[in-house]
Amino acid sequence: MEFIDIKKQYLLYKQEIDSAIHEVLDQGNFIMGEQVKTLENTLAKYVGVEHCIAVSSGTDSLQIALMALGIGPGDEVITVPFTWISSTEVIGLVGATPVFVDIEADTFNIDVTKIEQAITPKTKAILPVNLFGQMPDYAQINAIAQKYGLHVIEDAAQSFGATQRGQKSCAMTTIGSTSFFPAKPLGCYGDGGALFTHDETLAARMRAIRTHGGERRHHHTCLGMNGRLDTIQAAVLLAKFPHFEEELRARERIASFYARELADYCVIPQVQEGNTHVYALYTIRVANRDELARFLLSKGIPTGIYYPKCVHEQPVFAYLGYKQGSMPIAEKASNELLSLPMHPWLSQDELIKIVESIKEFLCVPALR
Repeated sequence: MEFIDIKKQYLLYKQEIDSAIHEVLDQGNFIMGEQVKTLENTLAKYVGVEHCIAVSSGTDSLQIALMALGIGPGDEVITVPFTWISSTEVIGLVGATPVFVDIEADTFNIDVTKIEQAITPKTKAILPVNLFGQMPDYAQINAIAQKYGLHVIEDAAQSFGATQRGQKSCAMTTIGSTSFFPAKPLGCYGDGGALFTHDETLAARMRAIRTHGGERRHHHTCLGMNGRLDTIQAAVLLAKFPHFEEELRARERIASFYARELADYCVIPQVQEGNTHVYALYTIRVANRDELARFLLSKGIPTGIYYPKCVHEQPVFAYLGYKQGSMPIAEKASNELLSLPMHPWLSQDELIKIVESIKEFLCVPALR
């Protein structure tokens, strides 16, 4: 059994993917080839924004967004402590200071009610993370941002394809950022990412930063980076994209099965009103998480822990001065959340084995 079955996906779309890769090989245009532009146009139309800028990774996309907004030393950016480190890492890399706001206990996204109290005169942006596959309430977040003159960067690395009140993820804020890491719902065969915006000036600046600050060849107007997406990765994404919505529907069916079977045994994901969820990860909550993970592994069922340590607890951010207990909801989540196998090709037999094994463990705690 696979936790995320990328190999199965390849075998299903092998002819289309191989053909797309060989077309790039035949053309020999491996950096910023025509497939990159085609991908940008395709994804911009899908999301419903004017501009998509394909880049080298989801991490680079966040850093480019911060650079394009002019965020740097002396500035503060509000974000969450319960996520992968990249969304905080990039704040530090541009010289700004991360300011953490705790998460909601049910969705694991930023607690919108706590944002305003974290704003100071140094605050320049809010960077929420759409954890596990759904968005926080961007209507409220954008209203707060507008009130204080702040930018909002949507970290949609896990939520590409999700919607909120009919709007697609990556279309909700100043800049939307996503990742095409292979394990994501829409993944390439290496690192990749994209930025989305309605703002033409910001789009031009992000394109320049992506290519060493060059507006055109040999004409550099700002400091940038090598943030380009390889043409082969764009080709892979274009080959996979026609199947994306069907895969999202399969994820929803699997999540519905998990929910029906497990609701009486553990805390299951809660979908916020107005949201759809793409279930990049299907994550349950149990008090004896580590024991359950070991039990499932003994049955041949892989699981994942996202995330075993909060970002504010990482040694690299000790200088920020956060102590254990400063983010209680995030810290509790880091000890209790367990992600189950989730991909569109889980068989009914596999799903039954997973839920029956969880029920077996949780129904007989005296034996543990």
